[in-house]
Amino acid sequence: MASMSRDTPCSCDCFVSVPPASAIPAVIFAKNSDRPRDEVQEVVFVPAGTHAPGSRLQCTYIEVDQVPKTHAVILSRPSWLWGAEMGANEHGVCIGNEAVWTKEPVRAGEALLGMDLLRLALERGSTALEAMLVITGLLERYGQGGSCREDPAPFCYHNTFLLADRTEAWVLETAGRLWAAQRIQAGARNLSNQLSIGVDISAEHPELRSHAQAQGWWGGQGSFDFAQVFSLTQQPVRMEAAKARFRAGRELLQQRQGDITVEAMMDILRDKDSGICMDSGGFRTTASMVSILPRDLKRPCVHFLTATPDPSRSVFKPFIFGEGVTQAPQVLSPTFGAQDPVRTLPRFQTQVDRRHSLYRGHQVALGLMEAEQQERGQKLRQKQHDLEREGLEVLWGLLAAGEGTPPPQQLGSLFQAFVEREGQAYA
Repeated sequence: MASMSRDTPCSCDCFVSVPPASAIPAVIFAKNSDRPRDEVQEVVFVPAGTHAPGSRLQCTYIEVDQVPKTHAVILSRPSWLWGAEMGANEHGVCIGNEAVWTKEPVRAGEALLGMDLLRLALERGSTALEAMLVITGLLERYGQGGSCREDPAPFCYHNTFLLADRTEAWVLETAGRLWAAQRIQAGARNLSNQLSIGVDISAEHPELRSHAQAQGWWGGQGSFDFAQVFSLTQQPVRMEAAKARFRAGRELLQQRQGDITVEAMMDILRDKDSGICMDSGGFRTTASMVSILPRDLKRPCVHFLTATPDPSRSVFKPFIFGEGVTQAPQVLSPTFGAQDPVRTLPRFQTQVDRRHSLYRGHQVALGLMEAEQQERGQKLRQKQHDLEREGLEVLWGLLAAGEGTPPPQQLGSLFQAFVEREGQAYA
């Protein structure tokens, strides 16, 4: 199975700030999901569930064994697949994934997508460490593989993950079933489509070093640098571009060390000069997410999601796990059942319109905003700015509040209310 042509556009950027890098006592997580430019990303709420013994679960391509209990999750996902590009669960765990290519070949055939692994980890892990172990266990049992875009031409890769909770973060980087992990207990960290774990390995697959030695990639003596040992000797053009984005992202984080806020993360995701806010050929940033995970357990985690492309012209809307949370229908794509091109074999031979209502309205608004000389486009951008500011004011109130925190039933309806107001602005 083909994996990637030399010039295939591919990018994503993940960021995390762990105190004392954060301006307040909270872990801050962020991701831009960069995907095929016409791909629609929806925001899906899945409630917690209990499941009968022996249950099976259909993921994008394969079935896996279900677990007795799953956590409630909020997911930002390409609307054609089961997994997700990024998301969070009710316990304050956030995960984002990235495509990566290594010396370990991409396997032929269908298995779990990295996006499937991400959702499974959110549904099953109550801490970042637990979620990481879910991924490594599923990798060992089922492997990773299958096409990662809705197209007859296969597009396959391995994955890296950034996992965060209220206290720490983990970087997990994979090569087939093999993996290395790094624990982040302080400071800021970013990922950009390349292996980044060097000699500072906190956990690893038991056969990682012996496999590298058997392949002739490592001599077996001295330090073991995971990125150096497993990275491709000759990097494709787009992987070289990822290095530039990685350096730019690291510099943007370093400039804000000790003063990183939700707003600072949003600014980083909107940075076009660095390529972090992607719009290149067939790819662009199709959705974005920023989460704040307070160390004070009395404060709720707040997750800001766009559900629309180009964060520089989108609204980050607040989601909180609270009473009465339901699916916002305006950010849910239509379904096609057994006739969906991902379900019929051979796959992806036809195309369907997966645009949800907010996406449709945003596309019209995006055209107006890109023509900045038009007064209407400028007014729309101001409406977006004002709406996002209101969401941030809700966050500031929650972080500052004591016993006067809004009741859970009001928190649960926040995202729906902001989605409705954004849709009205575009109408």
